[in-house]
Amino acid sequence: MNNLPDPDDLRVFVTVVRKAGFSVAAEELGASPAYVSKRIRLLEESLATKLLHRTTRRVAVTEEGERVFHWAQRILDDMDHLLQEVAVTRRQPRGLLRVSCSFGFGRNVVAPAMSELVEKFPALQVRLEVFDRLIDVAGEGFDLDVRVGDDIAPHLIARRLADNHRVLCAAPAYLERRGAPRAVSDLAAHDCLVIKERDHPFGVWKLRSGASDETVKVTGPLSANHGEIVVQWALDGRGIALRSLWDVGGHLRAGRLVQVLPEWRQDANVWAVYPTRLQLSAKVRVCVEFLQEYFRREWAGRTPG
Repeated sequence: MNNLPDPDDLRVFVTVVRKAGFSVAAEELGASPAYVSKRIRLLEESLATKLLHRTTRRVAVTEEGERVFHWAQRILDDMDHLLQEVAVTRRQPRGLLRVSCSFGFGRNVVAPAMSELVEKFPALQVRLEVFDRLIDVAGEGFDLDVRVGDDIAPHLIARRLADNHRVLCAAPAYLERRGAPRAVSDLAAHDCLVIKERDHPFGVWKLRSGASDETVKVTGPLSANHGEIVVQWALDGRGIALRSLWDVGGHLRAGRLVQVLPEWRQDANVWAVYPTRLQLSAKVRVCVEFLQEYFRREWAGRTPG
């Protein structure tokens, strides 16, 4: 029994494999590369097998290492579930919760929610990371992805957190200068502020009005990969933007932006997305339930104008 691997060593190993390197794994764990190297060596000794091929430039997983990696993930998940199930009986979820989100929504909406979450559950630690790309939740080691948009892979679990949709909008100055489009097809002739953000197809706007769907390819002199930049350009009168109601609702109510083709919209609800192996995780469940209540409270009675 003395040769059983240390769970901490398994956690270090899983992090090294996910990050494909000792230095980046050490940074993730808040430890030194020397500590990571030592824990991997002890794990290899306890299992009597080589897990990694190490060179100066990269880390490669051996065939045995691949098997150990998959088992280690299962073991660590089961241990986390055990601890969380015990903790939740005390209504005190504890441990590290890794959350991912997109840039703007993460900074403006999810970050304040996470601040309130750890205030309510002080034994819980949250690591929030924001990206301009779609996250592989399980493969990149996250517990939860807070996602805006309804295209979700079937192998993931998705819980709706809030209703949301994207609207077309522009500044009054732009509409005075260029006129307002009368049909979706007219957008192709306008200056549209194109964004590449996570799962949004670049320059392709899919819109819905009742039971009707239309797709238009749009262009314009300005494009970005950050929603806040596009909103500022819209406020500057540079073109028409397609942005979420959570992002531009205040500008619409204040008259700084005007909704264009108001009968057309793009569904983009807010979801909590997590891998099936975490469906019994108490800390994920507590976070999802908290976020649902948070959005109900914060977005109650929200209208575009």
